[in-house]
Amino acid sequence: MVEIVEDPQMGFESEEDDDELSDGELQEAFAKGLLKPGLNVPQLEPTKAVNNVEGLKKCLAEFKKNLPWAERLDLTNYPAADIVAKAEGRAQQPEGEDVSAEDDFQREMYFYRQAQATVLAALPKLHKFKIPTKRPEDYFAEMAKTDQHMQKIRKKLLLKQAAMEKSEKAKKLREQRKYGKKVQTQVIQNRQKQKKAMLSAVKKYQKGMTDKLDFLEGDQDQRPKGSAAKKQINKKGPNSKKKYKDKKFGFGGKKKGSKWNTKDSHDDVSGFKAKMAHGKGGKHFGKGGKTNKRPGKETRRKMKARK
Repeated sequence: MVEIVEDPQMGFESEEDDDELSDGELQEAFAKGLLKPGLNVPQLEPTKAVNNVEGLKKCLAEFKKNLPWAERLDLTNYPAADIVAKAEGRAQQPEGEDVSAEDDFQREMYFYRQAQATVLAALPKLHKFKIPTKRPEDYFAEMAKTDQHMQKIRKKLLLKQAAMEKSEKAKKLREQRKYGKKVQTQVIQNRQKQKKAMLSAVKKYQKGMTDKLDFLEGDQDQRPKGSAAKKQINKKGPNSKKKYKDKKFGFGGKKKGSKWNTKDSHDDVSGFKAKMAHGKGGKHFGKGGKTNKRPGKETRRKMKARK
């Protein structure tokens, strides 16, 4: 029979050699009542709090120094009165009341008011000990960093600035190249378009579809187009062809039915002449109203015979 010894760390009975027990040995130990509920769970004893007052006082006496207040500058006080709440008529928080740690604004205002109260309490004490609280006008504080270190920083900043300027310059050059390529592409496209239009006009002229040779003029593109051309024409005035057509046909307007009689023209008899009406005025031939005095054919024949 194997001797079983209780292991307090494991919480159950085990061998001296810490070997795992077989199923048969566990069954025999359970039948004899050696295994009990709860033995396989480690039970930790609760830690006892030690309040060593004497030791704490001894440690305090070792590092405590009886220095004057001017060397310590320690103050413990409540926050100053809330002037904003007092001016707005709101209820002020009583001294000693706990501040909600979840409210960021309230917590920061508590720190601010406490620092304000500390300054108001410390200034009279400092003046009492004749300790100056303002920096003199000719005071120059010693720099925390050496001149060599500041020179390194200055060089680094200058290098960084030069790199940034170089980068900006390269960026502008890239943009100018892109714009130049765009303009060059546009010029090439315009030239191709002009060439295509000229070839089309030449083909039309060769086939007899047109008799104009305007495509041979090189300054077509330099002529003003659209409203600019109309303004120039208006400035020069109408040409001779336009003047002739205006003189012959008028300046536009209604042409059809312009000679039709109207009620007003029908009632107007101011231009009526009785002598000319119904053929009573006699017939006049020739120019200028003169009558035709040429003799007849028989009379002309007799006149020729007499000669």
